Amino acid sequence: MSASAEFEAANEKYAASFNKGHLQLPPGRKVVVVACMDARLDPAKALGLNEGDAHVIRNAGGRTVEALRSIVISQQLLGTREIAVVHHTDCGMLTFSDADLRSKVRQDLGEDVDHFSFLPFSDLKQSVVDDVSILKKSPLVLDVSITGYIYDVKTGKLEKVYA
Repeated sequence: MSASAEFEAANEKYAASFNKGHLQLPPGRKVVVVACMDARLDPAKALGLNEGDAHVIRNAGGRTVEALRSIVISQQLLGTREIAVVHHTDCGMLTFSDADLRSKVRQDLGEDVDHFSFLPFSDLKQSVVDDVSILKKSPLVLDVSITGYIYDVKTGKLEKVYA
């Protein structure tokens, strides 16, 4: 069975008992979470979030510069007033450089992406500090509490890196 067929079957079951249509558009806990897209990290479970609690923005590496557009919308239009940045151990972003991936794309797809930054990093803790700093320095982000964490994919524990 394909993934899409599995999704459709799972949604039938989910929709049959769905009872959360009353949830409001703004997130109830007024928080934005920026996290890596890694399949081993489930931000809702790791952070104790339920549907309607938070905006969760995911991308490769949990990079805040890439999430900035969504953060501005979340704060300006939907009232969020706190941000959590969550990177994780054993992240794929630690395994390559921009030059490596640019070369692979050029070889595999015949496309020049030299103008493109894939935002890899070589130091996990520093990547969290950098991403929190980007938000703290941005004139587009409100002066709110911003906390940076590392999620351990082996233990499920969070380590606070920046507050």
